Amino acid sequence: MPDGGQDPIEAAVREVLGSLSGDLSVNEVVLLSELEALGAEVARAKSEIAALRVDDIKERHIPSATDELDAVVEHTATATNEILDVCEVLEALQPKVAAEHGAALGDAVTRIYEACSFQDITGQRIGKVVTALKAIEQRVAAVTARFDQRLAPEEAPAPAVSEGRALASGPQLPAAASSQEEIDKLLASFD
Repeated sequence: MPDGGQDPIEAAVREVLGSLSGDLSVNEVVLLSELEALGAEVARAKSEIAALRVDDIKERHIPSATDELDAVVEHTATATNEILDVCEVLEALQPKVAAEHGAALGDAVTRIYEACSFQDITGQRIGKVVTALKAIEQRVAAVTARFDQRLAPEEAPAPAVSEGRALASGPQLPAAASSQEEIDKLLASFD
């Protein structure tokens, strides 16, 4: 930045002001007004960029989203494997059941097998979303790397989440999951 850390636009305004003498012409007033508006727009844009907390997006939000999606794929695969194991048990029972019921049992098991194809399709679609998120993460990193100066937003603490809300926020990744002790403590607080 020129002149001891001055913003380039501020430096341009100061240079124009320094070159002016006496009464301002209409053109000079218009130019000065435009420069002030441009400076205000740049300051607003800087403020908005700082408020975005880009580092949070690329270091916390996107990785968290991809981890959650990976967990969905893993849990879906586990549940599907459990369903398929039960289907194998049912198939083994089929010859031991009366013929009319055995055929119905066989048809039901076949329908379950067919329905389990959702797991493969879900995994593929979630994989596409994870790929897109990683591409966004790379683009955000590239854009932030282009800035000569880093906008240092005030370090704001993460939003506070009450203990009860954190425990009731649905499935969690294993590393972030609530312990049984925390759940028991929450339930005891309702008494």
